[in-house]
Amino acid sequence: MENIFNKTDRVLKLKNYSPKTCKAYLLYITDYIKFSKKTGIKNKQKAIEEFLLDKHKRDQSPQTINLALNAVKFLYTEVLKDSQKIDLKFTKRTKKLPIVLSHREIEKIIEATDNPKYKLMISLGYACGMRVSEVISLKMADLDIDELVVHIKSAKGKKDRISVLSKKLQNDLRNIIASKNTGDYLFGSNRGGKLTTTSLQKMFRKSLAKTNINKPATFHSLRHSFATHLLENGTDVHYVQELLGHSNIRTTQIYTQVTNPKLKNIRSPL
Repeated sequence: MENIFNKTDRVLKLKNYSPKTCKAYLLYITDYIKFSKKTGIKNKQKAIEEFLLDKHKRDQSPQTINLALNAVKFLYTEVLKDSQKIDLKFTKRTKKLPIVLSHREIEKIIEATDNPKYKLMISLGYACGMRVSEVISLKMADLDIDELVVHIKSAKGKKDRISVLSKKLQNDLRNIIASKNTGDYLFGSNRGGKLTTTSLQKMFRKSLAKTNINKPATFHSLRHSFATHLLENGTDVHYVQELLGHSNIRTTQIYTQVTNPKLKNIRSPL
């Protein structure tokens, strides 16, 4: 197993998969190999089916089962170079609407954040529609404060994109960059280097808990809110797609379900 693990790790890195994907694939491939040995199933197709069914029986989400299947497919096609096709379709994903916060709810969360650095990070997450990993990865050179533009580099899928900055944040951003060099992280940790995503997510939860907001929001809800509020303001969905960095317009169109003005104009008969 150790040999397969090391070989898979090498191939993943050579293909420039993200550290997060590498970790997940290695986890599920190890899980699959242990399951196959335990059950003693020799037929590859049968072994994969039983492996996925076992996850289904344990009430694991469709997203988790899909990721496990992708990992096993990668093992056979890219690592073991097995030419036999794996005839399995992905399970249907649950179609949940995103958690969206109102303008006032976002204001409350920002106001509840005492630490100025984290307050600005939460504000940027909403103002620019950034993921938590993108906020902590920002460097000085990524900002054009005068033009109100942020260059988000090597985002999800190794893609760069441009997003907008808020004029309200100009002074705070100018203050934070005053003592930094061009190559520095905008929000470095106290020990030097980049902050962890966990620290920012933890601070968001802490600020959320101080408010009376009952929604199960996360830092990513700021990105959902950014997209929804832009659409509510009349921004074309294709521009929102570019700002979010979505490859497929259908990913962006889910926000039109949240912000459908015709639906909001309907009044209950009660």
